[in-house]
Amino acid sequence: MSTSAAIFDLQGVCYRYPDGPRGLHDCSLRLARGRRHALLGANGAGKTTLLQHLNGLLRPSAGQVLFDGAPLDASRAGLRALRQHVGLVFQNPEHQLFSAQVFEDVSFGPLNLGLDEATVRERVRAALADVGLSEQALAPVHQLSFGQKKRVCLAGVLAMQPQVLLLDEPMAGLDAPMQQALTDLLDGLVARGVTVLLSTHDIDFAYAWADHLHLMQAGRCTASLPATGLPDQAGVWRRLGQPLPRVLELHQALQRQGLLPETDPPRSHEALLGLLRPLAPPEIETP
Repeated sequence: MSTSAAIFDLQGVCYRYPDGPRGLHDCSLRLARGRRHALLGANGAGKTTLLQHLNGLLRPSAGQVLFDGAPLDASRAGLRALRQHVGLVFQNPEHQLFSAQVFEDVSFGPLNLGLDEATVRERVRAALADVGLSEQALAPVHQLSFGQKKRVCLAGVLAMQPQVLLLDEPMAGLDAPMQQALTDLLDGLVARGVTVLLSTHDIDFAYAWADHLHLMQAGRCTASLPATGLPDQAGVWRRLGQPLPRVLELHQALQRQGLLPETDPPRSHEALLGLLRPLAPPEIETP
């Protein structure tokens, strides 16, 4: 594989669904290898359509998608090879689950790679452990909660050991502890060199977590920037009709009031609290 910075490069991609709606229009986007990417945008902006182009489920009517510097091969063999490297987790787990038992579902992909039984079992064991479902390995899928089903889908993709992980609204339907566990898992994957792209409506999460932010509007990527660059691009972001992260707005307000010195903007509420703690008056000791 190439060592170039971009693992995916969309160049002027267009796509229209068979029933008429336009999914992508002259969409260009580059994804840096081994980084955290957040795909933002309203419903209908083209986020899911873009993800499905990266996994080869949809093919552009114009433009091209480059993976690792080469155009996607739309042949059966080419798509099979692509999906060994690029895994997609759908927003609705019912669209991705097709086996009656958790272990069977997660093992489907590795078995199709022609791996031996021992290797498949080890991959499934590791994937279920990663998503916190080791104890549910033999459970019937239909008995799982919505959040557990989403984690089974993720385990099925992780068992393929992809280079790129695509997730469509992965936090939807997960409670706070499960969201934190998923965040920790994604961070661990990026630390191992996996490129992660997830779609989300949550600008606060995206700003705190992602290395790069990408904004979809009407089938086009209208902005791509490092998350750390958002404070300097706040005016552009607002002109695109997007809200700023609340922590950034609060930080700016505190600075305008002279309550905070000039500092690099924090990216989480925990980091903002860390800036405020030294400014708090000392506690008064009572006799």
